[in-house]
Amino acid sequence: MRLVKTVRIVSWAWYAGRVATASRAPLASRRSDRSRLAIVDAALALCREHGYARVSIEAIAARAGVGKQTIYRWWPSKGAVVLEAFERVAAEIPVPDTGDVASDMRTFLTDVVRLFADNTFGPHLGALIGEAQHDPSVRAALLDRYLRPRRAAVAQRLKLAQQLGQLSESLDLEVVLEVMFGALYHRLLLHTGPLDAAYARFVSDVVLGGCSAISPAGREPRDGSHPAASRRAKRHQSSKQMEHSHETAELVERPWLGGT
Repeated sequence: MRLVKTVRIVSWAWYAGRVATASRAPLASRRSDRSRLAIVDAALALCREHGYARVSIEAIAARAGVGKQTIYRWWPSKGAVVLEAFERVAAEIPVPDTGDVASDMRTFLTDVVRLFADNTFGPHLGALIGEAQHDPSVRAALLDRYLRPRRAAVAQRLKLAQQLGQLSESLDLEVVLEVMFGALYHRLLLHTGPLDAAYARFVSDVVLGGCSAISPAGREPRDGSHPAASRRAKRHQSSKQMEHSHETAELVERPWLGGT
């Protein structure tokens, strides 16, 4: 049997074409990212300048320097574009964990009402919620991408408080979240009173005041668990303080991490 050796000749033009195609992919991705960010920024800026109702896809495209089809490639409607802009802003509000759930919720709700009270954000969120009442796609996006992620972060913090014995284990956290966030959205949409730090603290104290891990009479620890809950909470708080101390020490040793 005679063996035949096959040699494949690859031209330089073919090889150069493959390399060029591979190098173009990251470049195209970066251009897409820049375009997407420009569109989101334009939508938010136009809302602040003219109000949500007066913003159009055409205006967003013109401000961002892109075609309408570029927008429709990523979002089905004006509401979806604006919603992504709101997501980015709201994501900047963290849910703190200092070990004291009451203090953490006061801080978090105060930050939320400060954002809602901001005329460059709150009225436009209210308008988007209004549009969600008759547009199922906006309603679904508002729930899935904006409201539920915010609630999930708070639910995680409250669940930890349950594990530490600070909140009753029998609590339905979804109902607690409905009451807590519902009070804020009620004032945002109906303007029944000021959205300020005093209101945020009041809502937090009233809601969590009825959720503490004590008996309904409010006097005796349930099954003797309250002192142990206090000890667990103190250990957790001490642990969080140590983590913060380590992070601060690292920033001192490596000041560039702090942005200086």
